[in-house]
Amino acid sequence: MSSEEPASARVPVSAAETPTAGVSARPRLALLTRPGCHLCDVAKDAMARVERESGQAWREVDISGDPELEAEYGDRIPVVILDGREHGYWRVEVDRLLRDLGR
Repeated sequence: MSSEEPASARVPVSAAETPTAGVSARPRLALLTRPGCHLCDVAKDAMARVERESGQAWREVDISGDPELEAEYGDRIPVVILDGREHGYWRVEVDRLLRDLGR
């Protein structure tokens, strides 16, 4: 990773990870978490609801072992990533996320 590339450029779902033929190898959604985070537990429940209602899978990314992700997101965990961009932090705005998934 170059020194000019911010940690956010490495966040889970990027255009570079989107395979051809319209089949996604990785979910459009990711939740950045760390162990012992009570808001992360609440956010995981909300993400499960989003998955049930939208059919859109998500993945959890533990930032605790990555100094660059810790520096970028450490004070805002949990962070919702949609299509490689930060969608929100601290709480999952379920209605907004469902709306934005439909775009």
